[in-house]
Order: sequence, then structure tokens, then C-alpha cells
Amino acid sequence: MLPFDFEYFKPETLEKAVDLYHSLKQQGKQPMYILGGTELITLGRINLVYTDAVIDLKEIAECKAMEFRGDFLVLGSALTLTQIEEANPFPLLTKTSSEIADHTARGKITLGGNICAQIYYREAVLPFLLADSQIVIVGAEGIRVVPINEIFQEQLKLMPGEFLVQMATEKRFISAQHFAVKRRQQWDIGYPLITLAALKIEEKVRVAISGLCPFPFRSIEVEAALNVRDQSMGERIARAIQVLPDPILDDVEGSADYRLFVLQNLLIDCLTVLEGVR
Repeated sequence: MLPFDFEYFKPETLEKAVDLYHSLKQQGKQPMYILGGTELITLGRINLVYTDAVIDLKEIAECKAMEFRGDFLVLGSALTLTQIEEANPFPLLTKTSSEIADHTARGKITLGGNICAQIYYREAVLPFLLADSQIVIVGAEGIRVVPINEIFQEQLKLMPGEFLVQMATEKRFISAQHFAVKRRQQWDIGYPLITLAALKIEEKVRVAISGLCPFPFRSIEVEAALNVRDQSMGERIARAIQVLPDPILDDVEGSADYRLFVLQNLLIDCLTVLEGVR
């Protein structure tokens, strides 16, 4: 049970959802969009989230899309991780998200809910950062399409009243050689220590990481260091670690030093697989 009451709305179109949000704001309420609702329940129980008006987006058709349109794969924000895993339209996304929480939870956690969450990890965003995906957002000014690497800076930078509708990814990234692995310190379904996702495109390795810092990220500086082919693998990885963003997490899941040690070994595995060398 949540320690507060709220009104519940379930609009069927993008326009109705946006209009409803702004109407509720004008009434002095604190509306919140939800997709799966797992974060509202989890954080609301410990008073880290509050709303008095929930706008459930799950029945909006555009948010449930899963289809190829021309050269792009379009995935709606209301798709659950289980739906994506079972259909497997984007293998790197399937591999990255199939180990989030447990099977029961993945049946409730949505793609958009994970990407827009407050929790550190948000692993589902990693493949989209690597694939230069486009994101479809709707708000009071209508629909806009923005490259994810322009709008995701530690978190998705949405304007008040906007919400994530879809992710669009070019087919060439869908079929690219890829690598993904999650390391936990304790049990199979505990919080991850580090998740690393990577793909190889145009003979270059791209890497995105979750769990190392208080936010998921893709770093051009890290990639530049890893792709200097006239250096040894050890030298390249050492240089990549030197240009990591700060701060490195240091908590009960693992110290900063231990996280860096795990990352170093994951990068060795990643380059070995994607470059076919040791």
C-alpha cells in the first residue's frame, strides 16, 4: 500500500495524456506519468516519490508499438522487458535487459519506465546509446524526435509535461556484432555491480556502462582509447579507465576500487570477443 491517495487516469491517445497532465497541473495537482508503475510503488512506499494524480500510459497505441518501419526498428515505451525478450527484435537489448531483476518483475517493468527511472542502473538505455537511436517524445508543443545522445545526459532530459513514446533504431545497429554482460557481487537477482554493453560498427568498438557511476553512460573518450589499435589491449584499457567520468560508486554493493577491477576484466572480455584477439 502507498501512504497517499491519488486519482487515476488512463488516457487512450497521446493528445489526451498531455492535455490531462497540464489540466491537472492547473488544478494545483502533482500529476505523474506511469508505464509499468513499479518505481511509483517501490519509491512511494518509502516516501521518495509522491503524486496525487497518476496518468497511466499503457493503453496508448504508439507506446505499445513493436515493428520495423523502413530502416528502423520502433519500440514503444510501454513494452515490458518480457515482451521485448520474447520477441527479441534487438538482440543486444534482449541480452542487456533480460537480466534486469527477475522474470516476474520483468513482466511489469517497461522499457520507458526503466530508461526514465530514478534508480542508478537503467540498463535498458545502454543499447540505445550505442546505436545512436532516435527517441520520440510528446509534450505540449507536440511530437519531437531527438537523437538519444543529445538528450540523455545522465538521465533523460524531458521538459515538464513531456513523456517518452518510442525508441527508433537503425537496422544496421540491430544486426551489428555485440557483447553484453552483467556482474553481481552476490546473488543472481540482486542489484548489479556493473553492466557493460558493447557493439562493433564500422570496425570500431562502442561501449556503454551501468553501475560504475550513479548514472548509465556512453563515453566517446573511453571509446577513443579502446580503439587505438597500435597499442596493446592492456594499454588501451588502462587509458580508457583514466578517462572515465566521475564519481565512481563506492557503496555496499562494491567499493570504487573493486568496481574498477571488475570493469577492467569486463573490457578484456569485451575486446577479446569483438576483436577476436587476446
